[in-house]
Amino acid sequence: MSHHGVEVAAPPAATARLSTLDRWLPLWIGLAMVVGLVLGRFVPALSALLGRMEVAGISVPIGLGLLVMMYPVLAKVRYDRVATVTGDRRLLVSSLVLNWLVGPAVMFALAWLFLADLPEYRTGLIIVGLARCIAMVVIWNDLACGDREAAAVLVAINSVFQVFAFSLLGWFYLTVLPTWLGLDTQGLDVSVGQIALNVLVFLGIPLVAGFASRWIGERRKGRDWYEERFLPVIGPWALYGLLFTIVLLFALQGEAIASSPWDVARIAVPLLAYFALMWSVGMVVGKGLGLGYARTTTLAFTSAGNNFELAIAVAIGTFGATSGQALAGVVGPLIEVPVLVGLVYVTLWLGRRWFRTDPYAPRTEQP
Repeated sequence: MSHHGVEVAAPPAATARLSTLDRWLPLWIGLAMVVGLVLGRFVPALSALLGRMEVAGISVPIGLGLLVMMYPVLAKVRYDRVATVTGDRRLLVSSLVLNWLVGPAVMFALAWLFLADLPEYRTGLIIVGLARCIAMVVIWNDLACGDREAAAVLVAINSVFQVFAFSLLGWFYLTVLPTWLGLDTQGLDVSVGQIALNVLVFLGIPLVAGFASRWIGERRKGRDWYEERFLPVIGPWALYGLLFTIVLLFALQGEAIASSPWDVARIAVPLLAYFALMWSVGMVVGKGLGLGYARTTTLAFTSAGNNFELAIAVAIGTFGATSGQALAGVVGPLIEVPVLVGLVYVTLWLGRRWFRTDPYAPRTEQP
């Protein structure tokens, strides 16, 4: 795997001297979730205000939070290395299979297994399974010392697929397959335009900004200045954006989550199973294909994550903001955020045991 150059070797060395922000990340994320839930529960006007700040179905404050979160990570990508990723057929094919064939099918099966008696939540969960991750996965991959270039490429491919495949898969999993199996059916009315807009906002803008930063920065000041002076300044903003987004997401849904805790628990069980299963399959497949630590990690996280921004937008647009489908979409990040943060630590631990001879695997004990 030496053709990556030294880029992926850098993060493990850096983890030995994690900043306070990084070292206590699970705590900050937990606090952000609690603050959001408390605000949503006790300041209901905030939820109404956020609801009004929407353009074309996209919440402007949440959109801004996601842009701030993704820009620093995409500014770190060495775009001149992307060709080595696109040349890795094993990685690309396994990612497409896990994301677009295995992922939706696993979520469909889990939704029916655990929520057969609750059609609204079941449908919402299936929609979450169809929305493949294009945003937060970039952060989880970076924290777990995955291959940054590979993550950027896989996320871009997922985005293109999403525009064309989401509606088709929605029709198949909510109408066609249930009919074949003699189960209940529910339609899904979602425009390709809405999905394309979602992808453009949540991935297109930070990707262009990140690429432009590197291109201009390196031309003006050189790569050393860009990577040693500029990136450390903007780096922490990824986590500030993440925490801000989490507070807003949970503030929007604090009332719904607090008023139906048992429903949230019912929805949480298949989601937990889904994230653990997809991450595990990604790790095993990557290891089996000999992808090395960095790309195996990227495969696992891009397979396990979901684009809950899109899932929530589609559920609200189709079934309404107070629907069970929308609540199921909202429970997505409630479960995904802490579970995937936990899996970051499991990945780093596994890297030292499964990939002992891999130069890109983390070597230092994580704090």
